[in-house]
Amino acid sequence: MTTTLITNISEAFTSDSNHTLIRDAAILIRDEKIAWIGKSADAPAADTVIEAGYRAALPGWVDSHSHMVFAGDRSREFVARMAGQDYEAGGIAVTTAATRAASDYDLTRLVMGRAAEALAGGTTYLETKTGYGLSVEEEARHARIASTVVDQVTFLGAHLVPAGLDAQEYTDLVCGEMLQRVAPYVQYADVFCERGAFNEAQTRQVLSAARDAGLGLRVHGNQLGPGPGTQLAVEFGAASVDHVNFLDEADILALAGSWTAWDPATRSGAVGTVATCLPACDLSTRMPFAPGRELLDAGVQIALASNCNPGTSYTSSMAFCVTTAVLQMHLSIEEAIVAATYGGALALGVQDQVGTLEVGKRADIQLLNAPSVAHLAYRPGMNLSGPVFRAGKLVAGKI
Repeated sequence: MTTTLITNISEAFTSDSNHTLIRDAAILIRDEKIAWIGKSADAPAADTVIEAGYRAALPGWVDSHSHMVFAGDRSREFVARMAGQDYEAGGIAVTTAATRAASDYDLTRLVMGRAAEALAGGTTYLETKTGYGLSVEEEARHARIASTVVDQVTFLGAHLVPAGLDAQEYTDLVCGEMLQRVAPYVQYADVFCERGAFNEAQTRQVLSAARDAGLGLRVHGNQLGPGPGTQLAVEFGAASVDHVNFLDEADILALAGSWTAWDPATRSGAVGTVATCLPACDLSTRMPFAPGRELLDAGVQIALASNCNPGTSYTSSMAFCVTTAVLQMHLSIEEAIVAATYGGALALGVQDQVGTLEVGKRADIQLLNAPSVAHLAYRPGMNLSGPVFRAGKLVAGKI
């Protein structure tokens, strides 16, 4: 049983329920977990000592929403959107064609490369979705490939109705053979409840089938306009509803109501439906930002995620999402970091394992090339990623 001490940390932001900030800190790692955290002057002895160089420490990012299983390029779509053309869900079909044409080797290599980029940026726990296959064989292939690379996989066969297929017949396929084939590789199922995608009745059908199959639930909801996605997510007890750009008072009240048994002070009780905000996507699509401030003030637990995908948010930088949430969504730096760490862990159901710097949690730690976590928003656009530890091992960056 070996121990490692990371010492001379300028400040450690724990992301715990008290938003604890420990100055002149040290962290002791034993058996891949955090065994002690406190002042450097009080640190216990260890087999190995790592000098942090007076850098700030915080938990590794937990990215609870990404779409990394894809091939091809949609930069022309981005250019067109910047020229004023509206985004519609149909752009997904462009990626579907390119991804279907990619070999297992090439697709695996692409996903591994994107996951490595995310890790270098401090993301130590990563979810990704299927959804660019849209056939039984392709969705199963993408789920299998993703399961070998990332921490959790979400089935998103209900991403778009392929051209030429009847919407109801395709929904039946998603809920039947497709769901059966992907189930061994995935933990959650998702559905794009939106204009141009799946309506309320079809969304209900997908969520019911996934629940009956024993999968956790998610909803892409209220991205392009008002709709039933958020209400359905709460009704079905979904782990998260993601995007949430267009919420009315009833939507926010429904989300808040899902957290009535949750004690935010102790972070105990029944976990409600997390509202996952995707600020990088909002920038790219020029949509109104999700109302993160209003959601927090109403008692809703929020997460920040990258939504890394080729059409509307081609970035895995969670630091960029945190910066944007502070500068554009009126979150404090502490609130934004918590949403990008513990909030993501809540959305993925792993809050007892990752997302905070606390004794007993997996030692997922990132050091910033800055003396304070405030620099994430104070110096927007700068690459502040330093050494990254996952389960106590240095996996990116240099000491």
